[in-house]
Amino acid sequence: MSTAVAAPRILVIEDNSAVAHAIQAALAHSRTGPFDVEWVRRLSDGLGHLTGEGIAAILLNLFLPDSRGIETFDKLHRVSPAIPILVLCGGDDEALAQQAVARGAQIYLRPAHLRRHPLQSILRSSIKRNAAEDVLCVERERTQVILNSIGDGVICTDNEGNVTSLNLVAQSMTGWPREEAAGHPFADIFRTIDAATRLPAQNFMQMALQQNRAVRLPGNCILARRDGFESAIEGSFTPVHDRAGHVTGAVIVFHDVSEARTMWLEMIRAAHHDCLTNLPNRLLINERISQSISLARRQNKRVAVIFVDLDRFKYINDSLGHAVGDKLLQSVAERLSACVRSSDTVSRQGGDEFVILLPDITHPGDAAASAEKLLSSLQAPHSIEGYDLHIDGSIGVSIFPEDGEDAETLIKHADTAMYHAKESGRNNFQFFAAEMNAKAVQRQSLESNLRHALERNEFVLHYQPKVNLATGKITGVEALIRWHHPERGPTRPALFVPLAEDCGLILQIGRWVLREACRQVRAWQDARLPLIPVAVNVSAVEFRAKNFLEGVCEILAETGVEPCYVEFEVTEGVLMEDTLSTARVLQKLRIMGIRLTVDDFGTGYSSLSYLRQFPIDALKIDRSFVRRINICPDDASIVSAAINMGWSLKRRVIAEGVETPQQLAFLQAQHCAEGQGYLFGRPMIASGFTKLLQTGLPETSLFTRKRVASAAV
Repeated sequence: MSTAVAAPRILVIEDNSAVAHAIQAALAHSRTGPFDVEWVRRLSDGLGHLTGEGIAAILLNLFLPDSRGIETFDKLHRVSPAIPILVLCGGDDEALAQQAVARGAQIYLRPAHLRRHPLQSILRSSIKRNAAEDVLCVERERTQVILNSIGDGVICTDNEGNVTSLNLVAQSMTGWPREEAAGHPFADIFRTIDAATRLPAQNFMQMALQQNRAVRLPGNCILARRDGFESAIEGSFTPVHDRAGHVTGAVIVFHDVSEARTMWLEMIRAAHHDCLTNLPNRLLINERISQSISLARRQNKRVAVIFVDLDRFKYINDSLGHAVGDKLLQSVAERLSACVRSSDTVSRQGGDEFVILLPDITHPGDAAASAEKLLSSLQAPHSIEGYDLHIDGSIGVSIFPEDGEDAETLIKHADTAMYHAKESGRNNFQFFAAEMNAKAVQRQSLESNLRHALERNEFVLHYQPKVNLATGKITGVEALIRWHHPERGPTRPALFVPLAEDCGLILQIGRWVLREACRQVRAWQDARLPLIPVAVNVSAVEFRAKNFLEGVCEILAETGVEPCYVEFEVTEGVLMEDTLSTARVLQKLRIMGIRLTVDDFGTGYSSLSYLRQFPIDALKIDRSFVRRINICPDDASIVSAAINMGWSLKRRVIAEGVETPQQLAFLQAQHCAEGQGYLFGRPMIASGFTKLLQTGLPETSLFTRKRVASAAV
């Protein structure tokens, strides 16, 4: 059963009844189906017929009783823009009818068109054409919605390169509205420049049209918006063809890559710069040194590489925390950068190490002047979070071509020279010399072995007695670390302790020393030997470590030793570095019951006010003064003054390095309380000191005379 198709409704708006009847007659019968004709005389009546749906076409006379001329069409077209309007035209009205077509009418009809076959054919064609345009309009609208929904800009041109349309993104990025851009040459709307040269870029749209191929924008292309704003873009041009394969235009699809390019450049920068100080990193300084070497080789010039290592940075970093340490590194980076020329490069190697490139020097003296300037810049205190931090540097210098012909060698040799500067007292600079390589290899080997010394049980403690100079009785003992190197044999602490501080092993070694000393004290106590305190040297790195106090408490609890039998020896330099923090730590140690002694007393250059401020138990006079008391009046005066100061401040005074009876006699005459040195016993292993505790020091006339003299008084 077939479904009947409704007859097309045709609205005739015509004041002339003869014309209207002729139209009705022409449409009354049709081989393809009838038309449903509705006739009205006035425009207002015709508008009333449009309130519903279903009118397929309108035949309109422009001259009606209630409306005349082109306004008649305009009024009707505003109400029914989607319905095809065919204008009925007399011989004198053709110009006006053409004007109506230009304004949206589909066609105009002369009297000859009103016969049956022409009129039916024209109407059906108009209805089909309108339906096709409706479909095309929907597709065009759908396409525009899709184009406006994507993130890319899209611009279409004809085959002459004139713009036909833009989507919303393209309008935003070019600054041209679609209606205003239509018809303009593509180059006027899409203005691009080369990022490197800042010159106008090539017209790639024209290239795509002429060569009939897809063309990509180059990677350095910048789009200049209408108001001058610039954005980096990527995109491609593609020709558009008709059915015959002829080029009818082109389409460019493009998008903004400014953010992505910025991120990419930032990634490139991050790969070449230190994130903390924003200085060039290892990778970039190596590249610049290599470039400078190539240029210097062609110009027969020199290049200098300076290696800077901060002295005592680890102390600050461990005691005040990494946040303060990071800010200190930033401050140092600023000072170093301010000391060099714009052509030089300051880089951070990592940690507290910096490498500086001087790419164009005349002679090594230029590098020496720069090194002195760098050292001087570090001397002023760095004010960070309420602390005035003092830090020095050790500097090594290498020169191209004398000390190496590539970046890696020059940096390595400057590093080697820097270690030589450290061994020479720090806060100085040294030029690389070939003989330093042997020392560098030795140091590297020593550090490698040191890292395994603890796990291989290569450390041992030796014990040296402290003696009451009036009675000769043992009053205490100092624990001194020794390293039995597997190849070198016994290795002096002066050789490996500074190395342990530099490579960060001193914390582990210090904890081992304290634990082993406490364990031995406990063993002597369990053997019911005389109760004496054991003294342990504490380095600045240990003293400033965040978990120092917790570690001490842990070891005391683990070994069962009472704090009063533990004595810490610290140098004046340790005490005077950040006095507020020092006072807090010392006070906590005093509360715990641990004794505190100032080691190497007299060798520092700090204020002696700390003797009143800090809870110090004893002063230990440095061996360098004691050794010369019988031959140098000045040293004798210093020792005498130190002893008197100790008595005045109620501090015990211990003389270190007592080796001769003459030295002992002087100290006894000055009423020095205690002494330590070879005269009473060399450092010995635990078993040897155990025997000494059991027997005591041998009776000598040195002490018996003193006791007799004391009794007589």
